[in-house]
Amino acid sequence: TTCTMLFYSFFKTLIDKEIVVELKNDLAIRGRLHSVDQYLNIKLMDISVEEPDRFPHMQSMKHCFVRGSVIRYAQLPKADVDVELLQDATRQEAQQQKAK
Repeated sequence: TTCTMLFYSFFKTLIDKEIVVELKNDLAIRGRLHSVDQYLNIKLMDISVEEPDRFPHMQSMKHCFVRGSVIRYAQLPKADVDVELLQDATRQEAQQQKAK
């Protein structure tokens, strides 16, 4: 859908930036965004776990692939988020939806 493509394009601008991804199982992973696909699956490099005591089995991992459907939240670096651009794109998409 158009909304998914909007987020896909947005996340592509964050490649090589550090993000934190919180999964639906409460695992939060910090890492450098390496890649993202149209399903919003992401690959993180140089990862660390936000709560290593709760998830000790994740300590030895350096890279991971995260399926988009299990992501609850993504924390993004504020300096790298162009809010005005996102708002404009969202407004344009809403207008296109109304025109249909």
